[in-house]
Amino acid sequence: METQTEKAPGTKSAAASISKRFYNTGLICFGLSGICAIASGVIVSLIRDRYGFSYSLTGTLISVMSIGNMAALLLSGILPGKIGERRTTLLMCSGYLIGYLLMGITGNPLLLAAAFLAAGIAKGCSANKCTVLVGNHTDDRAKGMTVMNAYFAAGALISPLLISVAGHLGNSLSLPILMQPVGIALAGLVMWLIFASAGLPDGTFTGQEKKAGGNMDFFKNPVFWIMTFLLFCENGAEYSVNGWMVTYYKNEHILSASLSSYAVTIQWAAMLIGRLVIAFGIKVKDTFKFLSAMGILICCIYGALVFVHSPAAAIIALALFSLAISGLYPLAVAGIGEMTSSESVGVMLSIGGFGGILFPWIIGIVADRFGLRTGMAVNLLPCLGAFIMSLIMWRRKK
Repeated sequence: METQTEKAPGTKSAAASISKRFYNTGLICFGLSGICAIASGVIVSLIRDRYGFSYSLTGTLISVMSIGNMAALLLSGILPGKIGERRTTLLMCSGYLIGYLLMGITGNPLLLAAAFLAAGIAKGCSANKCTVLVGNHTDDRAKGMTVMNAYFAAGALISPLLISVAGHLGNSLSLPILMQPVGIALAGLVMWLIFASAGLPDGTFTGQEKKAGGNMDFFKNPVFWIMTFLLFCENGAEYSVNGWMVTYYKNEHILSASLSSYAVTIQWAAMLIGRLVIAFGIKVKDTFKFLSAMGILICCIYGALVFVHSPAAAIIALALFSLAISGLYPLAVAGIGEMTSSESVGVMLSIGGFGGILFPWIIGIVADRFGLRTGMAVNLLPCLGAFIMSLIMWRRKK
């Protein structure tokens, strides 16, 4: 996809340089977004321990972040037409910096809800912009999406380490605030600065020539909706694990409080390995057959993940689940092919993001009434939904 900047007079090499800069910006910023987005699961657990919040309030905070994410995915496709790509991105992506700083200094539920909302807005905007920047400045969209999500997984892998360092610093200085969110806020600041220096257009990204019917033709394509609902289920399953697994391991006494925080490291190390293998190690000849196989695997493995009791078995199950689910998101997004645009990505990711709102909230409600183990079992539903959608696409293709 070209931009207004690329259409300025210049050589082909200059245009290629701009395209490469946009591609690299998308990769790096999505990696930094991985640090910030995945930190929420550990941060919300720390906040719950510090202020004694209930499961339902904890689940509400997680879901509020997802609401911000979903709203931002749509707004980041609409606002550029009003205020431009650069202003939209810088305004919305400041939410990581502002949100995590606020999480570190207050225990007020309303202010914390605003903080998680701001972080969710930054997550949604960065996802939209990075997907467009990478997806339309690469020759192989499926590989580009997988590499981009590998960067996200690498960021998620670094996130607990940054949280740990910030926590030790706060303890050594005996500060009255939570330093862990402040450390994550610094990663948000770096992402904001990279976007600020990327040369994003003051206007909007300009697409290729549109067919009759305008740029909303994807609404009529059943493939778009099947892949979108697959993403809805994938987000529900992944967000629930991200948001609740640390709390689950601690409360069920499967892992100690200190080791539970590193469950996120195990999860995202496996995600990173899985995405790198898909991008560089194997050639996926039949995307939908591959997605179907991954779908049935996450159903089986998640069942084991919830019902095992020993620390070793829990860690192995979490790693296997993360490996199995690692390819669903990038391949689902790549599956819409030439329909990729700011509008289609905004609609797809926002609807998909609703799964990340719904299922963590349901888990919190069920956990308050029947216990956290029963609440976590609810997450089998989106796992099953992801398998069904991928199976429908595979059968449709055959």
